[in-house]
Amino acid sequence: MKFFRKYFLYLLELSTKKNLRNIIDFLDKKESCNFLDLGCNDGVVTLNFAKKIETKNIYGVEIVDNAIAIAESNGIKVFKADLNLKLPFEDSYFYFITANQVIEHLNNTDNFISEIHRILKPGGYAIISTENLASWHNIFSLLLGFQPFSITNYSNKGVIGNPFSLWKQNKYDDNTLSWQHQKIFSYFGLKDLFIKNGFSVIAIKTSGYYPLPGFFSDIDKIHGHWLTIKVQKL
Repeated sequence: MKFFRKYFLYLLELSTKKNLRNIIDFLDKKESCNFLDLGCNDGVVTLNFAKKIETKNIYGVEIVDNAIAIAESNGIKVFKADLNLKLPFEDSYFYFITANQVIEHLNNTDNFISEIHRILKPGGYAIISTENLASWHNIFSLLLGFQPFSITNYSNKGVIGNPFSLWKQNKYDDNTLSWQHQKIFSYFGLKDLFIKNGFSVIAIKTSGYYPLPGFFSDIDKIHGHWLTIKVQKL
């Protein structure tokens, strides 16, 4: 059991790094543009995204106070806001918007996407990354009667329904409740969601293909673990 846990943690680490590379690959150089990272946490990853864009106009939205303080100390203009609600920005203000592992934590996904559409400039891009409900390890969990790995944290009491879950949070408090998953999309579900909200889908990449090596996700994007979609406001 310990061996399998270490093996999957190793694959998870590799796929997480590749997921970040996928996001960065989707970003282009656009000096001096306004860039927004939704759910920016402490801002460390946000700065890596901004480096690829080559902009110093870096904005973030975060809800956890400690993370906001650190992100601000990293030079990011951070706004405290609930991503289920209207965002505190004017129309057509940003050229690039990123949201890594955020959409699955929200109740009002239609509002989230429509707000991204509102504050993006025409021709601007959003890059959204999230877990894939149709990844093979989630499918196999269902076949065995277990809760899919991506939704074992549906309860504020901790992990439910899957004894093999790698999620370590045993119980949520006010500082970690925002980490609880609310909705998980499949490859086609995520793509359709953005199309129906007025975006053009440019490309989709995936990473992670548990229990097999990650390069399989380049072959079969539909069943990779992390989905990363690049969309454009027309």
